[in-house]
Amino acid sequence: MSIGIVISVVFLLMAIISPLLQALGLLNPTEFLSHPIHESPSAQHWFGTDLQGHDVFARTIAGAGVAWQVTIASTTISLVIGVPLGMLSGYKGGWLDRGLVFLMDALYTLPSLLLSLTIAFVVGAGVWNAAIALSVAYIPQYFRVIRNQTVSTKTEVYIEAAQAIGADTKTILMKYLAPNVIQSLPAIFTLNAADAILTIAGLGFLGLGIPEDVPEWGHDLKQALDALSTGENFWWTTVFPGLAITFMSIGLSLVGEGLAQKFSSKKDTNA
Repeated sequence: MSIGIVISVVFLLMAIISPLLQALGLLNPTEFLSHPIHESPSAQHWFGTDLQGHDVFARTIAGAGVAWQVTIASTTISLVIGVPLGMLSGYKGGWLDRGLVFLMDALYTLPSLLLSLTIAFVVGAGVWNAAIALSVAYIPQYFRVIRNQTVSTKTEVYIEAAQAIGADTKTILMKYLAPNVIQSLPAIFTLNAADAILTIAGLGFLGLGIPEDVPEWGHDLKQALDALSTGENFWWTTVFPGLAITFMSIGLSLVGEGLAQKFSSKKDTNA
């Protein structure tokens, strides 16, 4: 998990530093008219330039900010919606539980990229629109985990005692159930974040996730693919955005796996 944290922190620093460098005029991911196209890596352009003359290094650094924005926004939206619905469904049961389980299972069976792609067609391009498209795919994951934990927890003695003294549903959910069913959320959050990196890159590659004027790794890979028709090998236009996608998703995955193992070990110890 330590390696994952280091990798994630590096990309977080990239996202923080990028706007500062742009404000100081040291980094310009959208400038292209003054640059030659498809220039190989050099002292002036560390990662070379792409088909349109953009500096690949500048766009790779700036792309971290977009990746973090969409990732954090989408996973947060999913958490805010999925967790309360899961708790309410598991605690109340009955027709509400059956209806929500049917809806969430239907969404869960669809691949996240396909579902996000469908939503992206409807809401259009944009950072927040991309986040909404991704969040729809992740809500069922939070719902299923929290709902199952709520079902097993609501039969505990302290829950029955709270019901016996007349505590209302809101109090039981927030005060008694929530602290005991949300322990696995950090692991799910980071694993969803890792998947979100790949999904937003896929949407960008298809030209749907983020507007073309915004630096984004998936869109940069699409531009690099278009250059293959020339028969030339402009490897730097694919390697660096591709490595950014790979390493950021691996870093978040390692963090998520580490948290999942810690949660599992803690659960076994308590048992």
